[in-house]
Amino acid sequence: MCYVLYTCAYTLAYTYYIRAWRSGYEVHFVIKKPHHPEFELTAWNLRIGFAIAKRLAEDGAKVMVSSRKAAKVDEAVSSLTSKSLDVAGTVCHVAKPEDRKKLVEETLAKFGGLDILVNNAGINPVFGPVLDTSEDAWDKIFEANVKAPFLFCKDVAPLMEKRGGGSIIFVSSILGYHPEAFLGCYSVSKTALLGLVKVLVPQLNAMNIRVNSIAPGLIDTKFSQMLKSDESILARIPMNRYGTPEECANVVSFLVSEEASYITGETFKVTGGMMSSL
Repeated sequence: MCYVLYTCAYTLAYTYYIRAWRSGYEVHFVIKKPHHPEFELTAWNLRIGFAIAKRLAEDGAKVMVSSRKAAKVDEAVSSLTSKSLDVAGTVCHVAKPEDRKKLVEETLAKFGGLDILVNNAGINPVFGPVLDTSEDAWDKIFEANVKAPFLFCKDVAPLMEKRGGGSIIFVSSILGYHPEAFLGCYSVSKTALLGLVKVLVPQLNAMNIRVNSIAPGLIDTKFSQMLKSDESILARIPMNRYGTPEECANVVSFLVSEEASYITGETFKVTGGMMSSL
């Protein structure tokens, strides 16, 4: 939910953000679609990550959901399977090498391969002027938001290559284009993903793997409910409304499909027309 914080009053944003961060969790999805075999997705935000999992499962995917907490895994699996979607789950903390390894191994054991990776994990344990960010907090943010997604990519790319290719998606943020001063480290971590997508293209292309990202803007989640009374926020959005998690999921569904077979190295902005450029 970090991409909505820069529009808030700082005190209000800080109070809510820490609460949201503590209740957030990583979710990984390993999916098999009729036209796309197995793929994996990591997510921190329940609403956007869950929407992506649901949309891809509705596309015919088999989904492996993962969280740091077993209860969250059970909750997601129960909700999705109740809709007759083919979903399983496992526990994983993206910053732990052993957990990442276990997730990939369990994916291979259950689905027999891996073709698409969607990285949507992210944290932010601090709020305030960027120079007040401690070294420990900086390391934690970059470990979860940049290092872990890169290492997932590094681990699964050879597996995709053996199966003839695949697709990798990163989830950045509007803050990657327009950093929020009091979310400085988080913003920079999301900017890093924009560069990571670009630098991966040559090597992954040689492996027949496409790589793209999405950058959500202000999305209609539980957090944004408190902002709806502030008309100045909507004034920043040309479409004059919030985006939905499902609209983010729709873009991911397109990018991992054959319809996007000539698209790689790009970031699709899901912002309702908000200004975004580097």
